[in-house]
Amino acid sequence: MRMRRILGLALAAATLVGVSAVGAGAASSPNISPNISRDDCTAAGGQIVARPYAGYVCTLPDGTTQAIT
Repeated sequence: MRMRRILGLALAAATLVGVSAVGAGAASSPNISPNISRDDCTAAGGQIVARPYAGYVCTLPDGTTQAIT
């Protein structure tokens, strides 16, 4: 019983560390980069995506998004 409790606490601690690391990475480097033109977006292999009430963004193959100018 004691071993199960220790393993549970270790798992909980590892989960909290992983969540805080992900949160810190998201806060320090947002997924939205500076603006890009439509031509530059398609030339870089990206897709232009329409977002309701937010305009258009370019989604690049590496997962980043940039606002369309």
